[in-house]
Amino acid sequence: MQTGAPAVTIHSLDEGDRVLRFGWPVTILSAPGAALYAGPGWWRAVMAELKARYPDAPFIEVLDCADAPGRAAEALRAGQRRILFRPESAALFAAVTAMAEAYAAEIWSARPPALDMAARGAERRLAAWLAGPGTSG
Repeated sequence: MQTGAPAVTIHSLDEGDRVLRFGWPVTILSAPGAALYAGPGWWRAVMAELKARYPDAPFIEVLDCADAPGRAAEALRAGQRRILFRPESAALFAAVTAMAEAYAAEIWSARPPALDMAARGAERRLAAWLAGPGTSG
């Protein structure tokens, strides 16, 4: 289940700080396929630090596991409760979905529109993006 909060893709703890400093509801996404090259452990550590720094921040976080069932399973076992997972096989999707259900986790099959903090000008557009439609930026 996806949320209505604006989504922002982060690549680092520093980018997470810049997003959460506003205190507005947000969905924090990892970079596409981040579970494959950075690993679920890295993501969980970054998210734990952000939660410690911003304990009252209204955010959810989603780790992109691309099409890798092993990384998706690893993320779920590590405590990740929302993952993006897009395998080519329906059987793999069903297997990881069953595992997610056992962990009370969600699987998202598509990335929502998101502001990527690595994109040129993203920081300048961030406040307007988080404020939502109808704002200028």
